Order: sequence, then C-alpha cells, then structure tokens
Amino acid sequence: MFGSKGWKEGEYVFTSKPNGEYRDIVVGIVTGVEDTKIGVNGMTINPAGLKNKISQGKAGPQSIEILKNPTPKECILALIYRVEYDNFTGVFDVNIDPVVKIHKNIHNIITGWIRESIPELINNVLSLPDGPEKDQAKRILKQRMDTLYDKDLKKYMYSICRGLKILN
Repeated sequence: MFGSKGWKEGEYVFTSKPNGEYRDIVVGIVTGVEDTKIGVNGMTINPAGLKNKISQGKAGPQSIEILKNPTPKECILALIYRVEYDNFTGVFDVNIDPVVKIHKNIHNIITGWIRESIPELINNVLSLPDGPEKDQAKRILKQRMDTLYDKDLKKYMYSICRGLKILN
C-alpha cells in the first residue's frame, strides 16, 4: 500500500509499533488520510505474557518472530498469554509502517478477544498443573465461551482452544 491510494476513513487496520526489543500490536479504524499518513483510533496491545515466556527461555524462535513482526494471522499466538492494552490514537506512514487492511470481522475478533479477557482465562488453564484448580479454570473458560454473543469470536475461540488441547 503506497501513498494514500486505497485508504479511506472507516477502514479497519492492523499494524504494530516499537516497544523496546519487540513491537506492540495496534488494531483500529482509519480516522483520517493525508498523503502517505493515516490517523488510527483503536487499541494497542502489549503481549506481556509472551514476552515474559521468551525472557524465561520457554518460547522458541516462532514466538520471537511474532513479537518482532506481528501479523493478523499469527497475532493470536501472542494473545493466549497475559496482555496489557490501552486505547490508541496515532498516525502511521503507510510507506514506512507495517500497516495492513483487515476485515471488520478480524478487527472485532481481536478486540473482542482482549475485551473479554480471553488471554487471562486461557493462560490460567495453560499455567496450572493438572488437578481441581485447572479443572475449575477450564470450567470458567468454557462458561465464558458459551456466553459470547459474537459468533465469529466464539467459533474462533473454540478453534484455538481445541488446537491448544485445553477443552475436553
């Protein structure tokens, strides 16, 4: 995407911004277009849990790559552990920054995932040893999944949980 061609207000974007050695994820909506710069209003996500796993030597090169060059397809792997997030308003240069258009559903899945505290629920299941506490964490996760209104988020969440083998 070079220049402002193809960018319009109201489009959904996925990008990232530097935060130390790695990059934080930004998802949002284009609020303005001027030359090669676009204004974005949305959410910034710091995948603190995955960064912590890497610093402890418990994550491999794929995790490091995801944190250095996050993409919409692989970002969920950074969001299954604890995250920190905040509102975001800023400007990106589409010729320099790694900005990509995403479908509204992808935007809603990522932001819904964060707002529904899914990373914390999944992390609880993954980090507990087998036993009654882990079983309770699984029940809580399943209850949350069953109460989700967004059917795309619900379907995606079931898929991730099956892939992680955390649902019986």
